[in-house]
Amino acid sequence: MVPVESPTASRLVARKRKLWPWLVLIVLAAAALWAWPRKDNWIRAVPGASPAKAAPQGRGGSGPRLVPVVASEVRRGDMPVYLDGLGSVTAFNTVTVRTRVDGELVNVAFQEGDFVKQGDLLAEIDPRPFNVQLALAEAQKAHDEALLANARLDLERYQTLVGQDAVPKQQLDTQVALVAQYAATVKADQAQIDNVKLQLVYSRIVSPLTGRIGLRLVDRGNIVHATDTGGLAVVTQLQPIAVLFNIAEDSLPAVNAKLRSGAKLPVIAYDRELKRKLGAGTLLTLDNQIDQASGTVRFKAVFENADLSLFPNQFVNARLLIDTKHQSLIVPTAAVQHSPTSAFVYRVKQDNSVEVKNVATSVTEGDEVAVDHGLDPGDLVVIDGIDKLEQGSKVVVRKAGAGSPLPGAATASARPNALPPDATPPSAAPRAGRGGKGATSP
Repeated sequence: MVPVESPTASRLVARKRKLWPWLVLIVLAAAALWAWPRKDNWIRAVPGASPAKAAPQGRGGSGPRLVPVVASEVRRGDMPVYLDGLGSVTAFNTVTVRTRVDGELVNVAFQEGDFVKQGDLLAEIDPRPFNVQLALAEAQKAHDEALLANARLDLERYQTLVGQDAVPKQQLDTQVALVAQYAATVKADQAQIDNVKLQLVYSRIVSPLTGRIGLRLVDRGNIVHATDTGGLAVVTQLQPIAVLFNIAEDSLPAVNAKLRSGAKLPVIAYDRELKRKLGAGTLLTLDNQIDQASGTVRFKAVFENADLSLFPNQFVNARLLIDTKHQSLIVPTAAVQHSPTSAFVYRVKQDNSVEVKNVATSVTEGDEVAVDHGLDPGDLVVIDGIDKLEQGSKVVVRKAGAGSPLPGAATASARPNALPPDATPPSAAPRAGRGGKGATSP
């Protein structure tokens, strides 16, 4: 009998026959993807083929490609020399306002956060108990003054009688002592009156200085005492204000020399990120010893703080101007590169090529650095595109801040493969095309 093939087996065979063409196409595609990036190496490996013909670098088969760079001009200028230190803002005077007498707080005369002047009324303690004490003291004084006046009259009588030998002298001496006793009592009464008046003065609490008052610590109606530790409020002087900052001890001789000469050294305070200027002041003094733990000296500067941008306990970056280097050669810091042995820059020559120039730098300020020697004013140094350069590289230069290439490179395209103005295009080189056929560049 002829074996009959089942329908299921027939479908499996048909499915396998359909899958084989797809598998072959996938393998061919993978091989093409692997081979395409390596085609230039195969072309260069053809015997007798020159590198220029095998792999043209520029458009139209040009020679060495041009590197687009940004350059900046070396200039002369003044370079400030700063000493930087971390610091904090400190008020010259901070006072906790306290009561000096006991009693009920009947009036709070300030608003939290107000600016108050020295002598302004801040709060009042109930004065009625002190007024009563004052009245009693004055009455006692009047009583004692009357006794003193009578004793003085008796003294005059006794002096007359003693002159007539009518009374013994001992009685006169007793009367003299009594007059002195009453006089002392009157003085004590006056002192008591002055003390009560002083308590009345203390019942009116005034600001001890000009500044800003903080949050209220005690509310109206509370009984306050002179022994309370919290106080009623805190007044802080904000104008002027001080900044304390630390500078390395190595800079101490230079600062001392400036201070001995009578120079006023400017100090600038910046915020935490060194982006916003908070104020400008002058160096006031420095500490009398070095902190051995950090190797720094504490400096104190005074700021007028007219705009109130400085606040007590605020963190700041302080910059002390110690000197200014005049007529220095200045370049951007991005232009200076460093090798294990020296610092160098890429200088652009007249033929739009670059050369490596060793330089000696000194002071860095922000994005600029002073160069002591190695460059001349007007030289162009590369600040962007340095990673693609080497000695003698041809470049297309765009000056920093300009939107087009410099004169002399204006005809060169900003593309890396553009030709320099004086270049002569070589003959068109064949470019490997699909299927190995040569094609000429337009």
